[in-house]
Amino acid sequence: MPISVLIVDDQQLMRMGLAMVLDAQDDIDVVGEATDGEAAVKAVFELTPDVVLMDVRMPGIDGVTATSEITSSNSASRVLVMTTFDLDEHVLGALRAGASGFLLKDTPPEDLISAIRSVAAGDAVVSPKVTKRLLTRFIAEESAPIQDPGVLDTLTDREREVLGLLATGMSNAEIARGLVLSEATVKTHVGRMLTKLGLRDRVQAVVLAYETGLVRPGS
Repeated sequence: MPISVLIVDDQQLMRMGLAMVLDAQDDIDVVGEATDGEAAVKAVFELTPDVVLMDVRMPGIDGVTATSEITSSNSASRVLVMTTFDLDEHVLGALRAGASGFLLKDTPPEDLISAIRSVAAGDAVVSPKVTKRLLTRFIAEESAPIQDPGVLDTLTDREREVLGLLATGMSNAEIARGLVLSEATVKTHVGRMLTKLGLRDRVQAVVLAYETGLVRPGS
């Protein structure tokens, strides 16, 4: 089955350009378009796309709010947000709301296609290092945890340790070397940690690690 995609952007030329690029792929099918966040949420419920390509800055209901509504509804659709600037506070808001990553609007077509395929497969397309950079910039002024650290109490000591290292931008291989474990064991710890915390992917884990104070900006 081809990957079904919903394109959300208030600019018609942007929607047309994205649709032309994506529809040219045998394994991707653009099933609909929306011009704002409200229309996007309705379209997700009607069309149940695999991936929502979401502009973050739109009049009315923006992409951050729409992303939150989609992810909190337990929809299987995964959101990939688009932005003009990589250090965009709206992008951080979208990641907090449950987006599986973000792309710059000038991303080359081949990278866009690759990102959609990755998100549809359940992966995140923003590295923990990029997420760390966003968090360091935008929550450095917070003097107290944004979320209750108690949400991490379900984790074992090893899972908490893995989460802390993951949040610093380390890959599974780097964590494995640091803890003298096999990469497969680290992958198992990451999977269990995501399940216990109800998170979709590693990017969400990085955000939670910072918001609970497990890792502080600049660390």
